[in-house]
Amino acid sequence: MELSIGEMLMIALAIVVLFGPDKLPEIARGLGEGVRKMRGAVDDIKTEIMKEADNPLSEIKNEIDKVKKSAQDFNPLADDNTTTFINEEIPKQDLSEDDSHEGPVSR
Repeated sequence: MELSIGEMLMIALAIVVLFGPDKLPEIARGLGEGVRKMRGAVDDIKTEIMKEADNPLSEIKNEIDKVKKSAQDFNPLADDNTTTFINEEIPKQDLSEDDSHEGPVSR
């Protein structure tokens, strides 16, 4: 909403006629104070929105980092009661030669 100079002069003239020249400084101070309060309220709202918008994202990022770290530290072959055989080779059985095996085997 933009006002031209002519429109602003008409509004100023109407204010002077309605309230008189004595009240003009008081009205201007009141309007200025109201505008300052509105700007402060808008800034507070913007700050709160930015805090709320940023906070869940940072929490989610922290949770993702925790999951990544625990996934890197996790070794499914390591157990407190067993020995890990990570570097040892497990001998493979040829199930096509074994008749005791009951699973699906192509011969």
